[in-house]
Amino acid sequence: MTDVDVIVVGAGPVGLAVALGLARSGVSTVVLDKAGELNTAPRAMAYLHPVLPGLEALGVLDDLRKLGHEGPGINFIDHATGEHLPQNLDVLVGHFPHPYALQLGQGDVGRTLLEHTSALGVEVRWSTEVTDVVQDDEGVTVTCAGPEGPQSVRGRWAVAADGASSTIREKLLKLPYDGFTWPDRFVSTNIHYDFAAHGLPSANWRIDGELGAIIARIDRTGLWRYTFRESADLPVEGLEERIHKHFERGLFGGDYELVQFAPYRMHQRCADDFRHGRILLAGDAAHITNPVGGLGLTGGLLDAFVLYEALAATVRGLTSDAVLDEYAAKRRTVWTDIVSPTASGLKRLVFDTPVGEARDQALAGLRATADDPDLRRENLLAQCAIATPSVLPAGVTL
Repeated sequence: MTDVDVIVVGAGPVGLAVALGLARSGVSTVVLDKAGELNTAPRAMAYLHPVLPGLEALGVLDDLRKLGHEGPGINFIDHATGEHLPQNLDVLVGHFPHPYALQLGQGDVGRTLLEHTSALGVEVRWSTEVTDVVQDDEGVTVTCAGPEGPQSVRGRWAVAADGASSTIREKLLKLPYDGFTWPDRFVSTNIHYDFAAHGLPSANWRIDGELGAIIARIDRTGLWRYTFRESADLPVEGLEERIHKHFERGLFGGDYELVQFAPYRMHQRCADDFRHGRILLAGDAAHITNPVGGLGLTGGLLDAFVLYEALAATVRGLTSDAVLDEYAAKRRTVWTDIVSPTASGLKRLVFDTPVGEARDQALAGLRATADDPDLRRENLLAQCAIATPSVLPAGVTL
């Protein structure tokens, strides 16, 4: 006998998106998370245009738009010359339903998803750490340590959306997480500073070996994200002092307020398979990328949109569980063939490309798309390949 149809481990945006989609499809779900509350650290904050239709289908996009900023696209800045090379999304008007990028802190996205899941009666058990997982032909039993002591939950299926250090993937399934770790770390800061007064639009990638940075407005409140990189060999102790030292050159002078900051190691890693029996992996539990390009959480949400639909159809007997194999194979291929190479290339461009022929060629390409609306539209529409279409058989609808 099962307690629920699907157990979701991880109450980040990916896990909550899966839970919300399942609940809207009539599938019973419980969410388990070892943290005591939503993560509000300065993490993801940009959601590219291919992810917006999926957020709309979940019924959360309007609420997110009220909180966030609709960014016009990425503005590349060649720090050496001061040249701006905007890759604006206005060319998508009439060609794509949402011709903008949503800029909003990950905490606000998670909070909105949580509100919607709670409204549908989905239980989220905080401070509940998974200690064991056992699966058989009929379902999955998850053993946890919670506020009231040990407990177990039985489900027909389970989703591991518990992040890059996934307990399910790493400790219980003992799955490989192949790839590499970059030799530097990102320092992500939230600050109050008037970048607009210095000619910066709402989303910027500044190309430079020393002062390369991601500079973007987070929401409607005037808070901005400024992310730079430093050597991973530096101690975490003294980081705040180094941030202020960096701002002496990285900002444009004048007053600022450092609101929040966090250091992150950067990785390009992927699990061998996103399905292991009755356990499905999604988001950072399945794959992780450096954040340049905004493809991390965007990619995880795109996992969620395909997964909840496939799981709901399987649970309701509308199709066989072969659709879950399709989910696993197609989303992994997107990561290996598109997401990881793209994010790696952008990281190297912004932070690691020295002055010379390679940088000149990259800038020439950006200049061409900035100046040619048709070419820019073609490139932006091609980015929709990171979104996987429904894997349900023809004629099957939820």
